Amino acid sequence: MTKEEYSPEKLAEKYNIDLEKLKKEQEKLAKQIILKDERDFLNTRIAGVYSVFDKNKIISAVVLLDEEMEVLEQTYFQDKVSFPYISGFRAYRELPSLVSAIGKLDEKPGLILVNAHGIAHERLGMASHLSLSTGIPTIGIANKLLAGKIKKGDIILNKKKVGKEFISRENARPLYISPGNMVSLKTSSEIVEKLTIYPHKLPEPLHIVMRYAKKIRKELG
Repeated sequence: MTKEEYSPEKLAEKYNIDLEKLKKEQEKLAKQIILKDERDFLNTRIAGVYSVFDKNKIISAVVLLDEEMEVLEQTYFQDKVSFPYISGFRAYRELPSLVSAIGKLDEKPGLILVNAHGIAHERLGMASHLSLSTGIPTIGIANKLLAGKIKKGDIILNKKKVGKEFISRENARPLYISPGNMVSLKTSSEIVEKLTIYPHKLPEPLHIVMRYAKKIRKELG
């Protein structure tokens, strides 16, 4: 496909997707987001989720860790990709398999770290969407800034502070932290910084689940 054929409009047309309808759905769901700490996260068991792709398949992995960052459970769900990658609509591509993977855990996590945006999104980031779909608090940790601007380390969107820029190690590219749902911005930043252990760039739940997801992809391939 040419660059033009990869445009959101062309992809939506090819896959018969009504983007305006999905935008309205995102905006409606965003009104349900709660930016307060749903619980005391001090002794909460935390999960990390991450998806990898292999041709027309998606593999969504989840690891559940104890307070010492030791793996309690790890599992995955594999499915056929049915939604193209369109910036701003990533949740519709990954969410079904992520929810299915989380559903395979024996123990429900108290908090999930997601390699995606939370409220640092024009409408509804995937971390927020995942929380609304599962009822579990989430924090988004993204590699690229999707919306807003950085001012003195804060992500400012529509004149509001929606996240934090975080440089986890010297010479590393920034990470962008934003609450997904049922957790405050302050707590989101504190948790991510606490769980990021040098020399790893990502917080441990994401570092561990990313390695696990890639291992599963290799084994299945």
